[in-house]
Amino acid sequence: MSLLTNWFSSSPRPQIRLSNISPQPGHYHDQDPDDADDSASELDLDPESSLHPRNPFPASSSSSANLTLHPNISVADRSLLCPQPVQAGNSYAPSPCSSVSTTPVPSRVSSPAPPYSSGASSCSSDSEGEPGSPLLGPTRSERGRRNNHVPRRWFSVSSRHRARRHESVGGIRTLKRGVRLVLRHPFFPKTPVTILLTLLFLSIFGVSLTFLLMYILNPDKEPLPWRGYCTIPRLTTAPPSLSLPTTAQFPERPPANFSPPTFPPPDIDLDSLSPAGVFLGVFSMDTAAERRMLVRSTYAAHPRSRDGAAGGDGGVGTSRTIVRFILGQPRKEWERLIKLEQEMYNDIIILPIPENMNDGKTHAYYTWAAQNAWVPPLYFGNYTTVPKLSYTNASSPAPALADHDPYWAKLDRITGSPLPWVRPDFVAKVDDDAFVMLAELEARLRVQLHQQSQTTPDASPVPSDPSSAVLSTSSLPESSSANSSATWIPRADTPSPSDDPLIFWGYLVKNRFMAGELYALSYSLVDWIAHDPHVRTMTRGAEDKQTSKWIRSHPRAQDVHWASERCWIYDHPRAGTVYSHGFLFPSEVSRVQKAVLADLARVNQQPLTSESSPLPSPFGPNAPWPHAWAYSTVSKFGARYSAPIPDLDLAYTVEALVEGSAMSQLHEASAMTPELAWEAREGRNMRYEGRRVGGTVVVHFIKKNMWFLETATAFLHGEDATPAESAPYPEESSEPPAQDLDDPARLDRRTRFVRIPREQ
Repeated sequence: MSLLTNWFSSSPRPQIRLSNISPQPGHYHDQDPDDADDSASELDLDPESSLHPRNPFPASSSSSANLTLHPNISVADRSLLCPQPVQAGNSYAPSPCSSVSTTPVPSRVSSPAPPYSSGASSCSSDSEGEPGSPLLGPTRSERGRRNNHVPRRWFSVSSRHRARRHESVGGIRTLKRGVRLVLRHPFFPKTPVTILLTLLFLSIFGVSLTFLLMYILNPDKEPLPWRGYCTIPRLTTAPPSLSLPTTAQFPERPPANFSPPTFPPPDIDLDSLSPAGVFLGVFSMDTAAERRMLVRSTYAAHPRSRDGAAGGDGGVGTSRTIVRFILGQPRKEWERLIKLEQEMYNDIIILPIPENMNDGKTHAYYTWAAQNAWVPPLYFGNYTTVPKLSYTNASSPAPALADHDPYWAKLDRITGSPLPWVRPDFVAKVDDDAFVMLAELEARLRVQLHQQSQTTPDASPVPSDPSSAVLSTSSLPESSSANSSATWIPRADTPSPSDDPLIFWGYLVKNRFMAGELYALSYSLVDWIAHDPHVRTMTRGAEDKQTSKWIRSHPRAQDVHWASERCWIYDHPRAGTVYSHGFLFPSEVSRVQKAVLADLARVNQQPLTSESSPLPSPFGPNAPWPHAWAYSTVSKFGARYSAPIPDLDLAYTVEALVEGSAMSQLHEASAMTPELAWEAREGRNMRYEGRRVGGTVVVHFIKKNMWFLETATAFLHGEDATPAESAPYPEESSEPPAQDLDDPARLDRRTRFVRIPREQ
């Protein structure tokens, strides 16, 4: 003992500055239990130590010793810094690092808390950044730094975060927290492979869901019986009942011995009826300049579109048909182009609304047309019937003409005092993805106008002196001059507006509305739409459906004549929709009608006791129709169009788009070659069966300019008679040539030829 005392007295004692702040009662409860466990686990206790593991600091001292470690002494053993307590007899020597009083009995009962769980250190260093003693465990700052590196569980929300002040309002803090929870989810992809697989899965799921919704929401899931449309007449023109199912194709049973519809009707002399005034508005937009040029150079001006087939009528029928392009306000980058185009062609109408499709453009068009639409007057006075209309006396000076305006209007302009223009009988709307045969459209509207209106035998308007008429049918179309002495004579017996016809013409879809590719309204309906306050509240929505709703809300809705044309309005063969089939001509429709009538004959003549399954009748609200009535030699519903055989010449590919043609029925295993199929084609006179009109009116869904040119080539080009049709048969024999007997397809066509004498 004396030796130990002398050693301490001879060597400088290390001085350790203890903290002046003693542990506060209850401090153990302020410590996080997790931190306490971590601190206890990191202690390096000597198993031989006599310190009690659960009470390292038995008591606190009122005054702490100021012990400072000598700078020249290196402490290699922790026992030199904190010597173990030594008992000698009944005396007790406290540790220099302890603040307890010299007493044989501890001043407080040992705590049940884990060892070294207190946050206060009895031997703190001068700097907070210094590491703690291995014996006392890490300091509070070290524990805080360690805990910051421990990742929090993705599902845990600490109360410490809830106590923070929100950085912003409006749920941004909650959104960030939600995103953080998602990113920390164990199933969230974090490696490149899992990220790519997740993106691939989401893409497949999105595409599959899109096609599933398209299939569910698309009401057109099977092709339509267009062959039946061309054979079975529609017996009523009343507004279709809303209680009628949308799938009812032939809800009414025709008479037992009905005749298939033909145009013109056999009991009407079309050329004796005065032409109808038609204002055709082509709905376009600022970026569709190329499509407008195609329209100008094809059906808007081409003689075969305006005159018809079989030599035409010299444009007399379409002398009152005007084509204009309808646009909304162009965007700023397109303003200059539209102004230059209007200056050049003088055929663009800009409505005072932003460009749109289903947000009021149709209503704005009819509102404009009620006040500003004008068409040329009747230039000829030799028609047997002329309709009596209330707007006959309304007139306006002849406007500047477009290049594709009627020939007779241009001829009238040459006189220097052109006749004033009048109100149109029909205002039609057509999309720019449709191809229109103007002579066909005007002829059908002409028949509807005369059937639904009162007529008079004298023409109106007429020149003051019929003998010196400005234009006469005897001067077709060689007239190059006109008499300038003609004047405008208003009618004295103007009828009431209530006597004007109410006609709604178009393609009836699902017994509900007229399809938006083309429909026409008589002027009386147009004027009512422009001024009715209730209609102004129904301008937004699918424009074709909204237009039909307007007509149903008319005060005389039951008197409106719904004229549906479903045979000669269809989609382009390449479209692949339920309305698609090949380009249609009257000759093919005659063959189609024979086949459908044969099917109906089998239904009517079928014995009731037949053991075979009976053929169902196609007539009735829910009656099924034969699927053969939807067959097309060109297109197939739901399948992309492909040429019958590859590597066809350009002219052959257009001929292959004609419904029923020999070229459309080729296949790789066929015995007929493309050359023979081309030789067996029909000329225009044969296809129109010698009539001027009676064929296709509108081809719709022409989404590509190439499709548009294909349509124009099929209907506007081609010979009136092919070389095979012009070749005479040998007069000494009534049988066809022997080579025709080997070709059934060619024989079938040659036996139907109309003899066309060759020029000598």
